[in-house]
Amino acid sequence: MDLQLKQQLFLVTGASSGFGKAIAEALLREGTSIIAVARRTEKLAELALLSPGRVTMVDGDITDPATIARIQESLGSRTLHGMLVNAGGPPAKTVLETSLEDWDNAYQSLLRWKVALTQAIVPAMMANGYGRIVYIESASVKQPLENLVLSNSLRSAVVGMVKTLSQEIAKTGVTLNIMGPGSHNTPAIDRVYRKKAEQTGLPFEQVRAAAIQQIPVGALGEAADFASLALWLLSAHSRYITGQTITVDGGAVKSMM
Repeated sequence: MDLQLKQQLFLVTGASSGFGKAIAEALLREGTSIIAVARRTEKLAELALLSPGRVTMVDGDITDPATIARIQESLGSRTLHGMLVNAGGPPAKTVLETSLEDWDNAYQSLLRWKVALTQAIVPAMMANGYGRIVYIESASVKQPLENLVLSNSLRSAVVGMVKTLSQEIAKTGVTLNIMGPGSHNTPAIDRVYRKKAEQTGLPFEQVRAAAIQQIPVGALGEAADFASLALWLLSAHSRYITGQTITVDGGAVKSMM
C-alpha cells in the first residue's frame, strides 16, 4: 500500500530510542521529513545521518516548555502533516509505595506537556484542514498493569483529553488516536520485570520468561511491527478513524472494548 507520505513533514518526540526511533526511521524510509525531538543529541545525530537534509533536530526535555517553544521555532512557516506524541514512562510502583511527589512528577511527565504540545500544534492543523496525531500510551489504559499505578492513572487522563478533543474538532480534517502498546522488546519493559524480580526474589530472566508465557501469541512485540500501524494512522488512509485507543499487545488485554 502506498501510504502517500512522501514529502510530508512530521514531528516525532522521543525519537532517540524505542517506539519513537522505530517510527522516525520508518517515516524517513517513506520519504518524509521529520522534526526529531529527544534529550540525547548524539542519538538524534545518528538519525539525521540516515536521511541528510530531512531531519531537523531539537535536543531537549519535552516536558520543558522551552523545548516546545523551540519545536515551534523549528517548524516555522512549514506545514506539519502529522505528529507522534511519545516519551518514557514513570517508575514502577504500587499505590502505597508512591509519594505525592511521585504523582506530581507523573503529571508533569505523562500529561501536562502533552496538553501543552497539543494546544501548540493543533490550531495550525485545523487552519490547514488536515492533520494526523498519534499518542503512544499503554495497553494499561484498558487493563491496569501490576506495579504501574502512575502509568495506569495518568495515561488514562491522556485518553480522556484526546477523546474529548477528537470530538470537538472532528469536522476539521484533524484526527487524533492513541496506540496502547503491550509488552514489546524495548528498554521500557525491563523496569516492569525488574520490579517483579525485586518483589519475588526471582531472577530477572525467569520473571521475563514467565511474563512472555502469559502473552497469548507467545512472544514480545517488536518496535518495527508497532511502527507499521503507526505509519498507517499517520497517513491520509486513516481519515475515518479518530478518538480511538488501539492496543497492540499480542492479545494480552482481555477487555471486549
